[in-house]
Amino acid sequence: MSRTTRGSTARKRRSKMDLFSSGARGAHSSLARVIAQATAKALASADRDRVRQKRDFRRLWITRINAVIRKNGVFNSYNKFIFNIYKEQLVLNRKMLAQIAISNSNCLYTIYSYLKLELSLQNFQYQNSSEIFK
Repeated sequence: MSRTTRGSTARKRRSKMDLFSSGARGAHSSLARVIAQATAKALASADRDRVRQKRDFRRLWITRINAVIRKNGVFNSYNKFIFNIYKEQLVLNRKMLAQIAISNSNCLYTIYSYLKLELSLQNFQYQNSSEIFK
């Protein structure tokens, strides 16, 4: 039985891996095994860092919102502010709130005022309803 050289098949497989090594230097751009290892590591890192990037941006947005809230002194904490936003079912996520806080903190102050007003109205209605049942 004659030996199979797999020349064209192996070359095609290696040339597919060369697409990943276009910017590499040294052995990382020329040797098939090193290219395969570098590619596997790069793809794993990319997957891990996509998740980490989401986490880091969320932390950044929370920090920005909290800073503006504490500076204006309307709510004591970020937690109460976000709780009231969800309670009132305002469709504003943290990314939008952080952008508002940076670009125009007066707009964020308007949102605070609305939430404070709604909170005080709810407390007033609760107190009046408890007086009725006495």
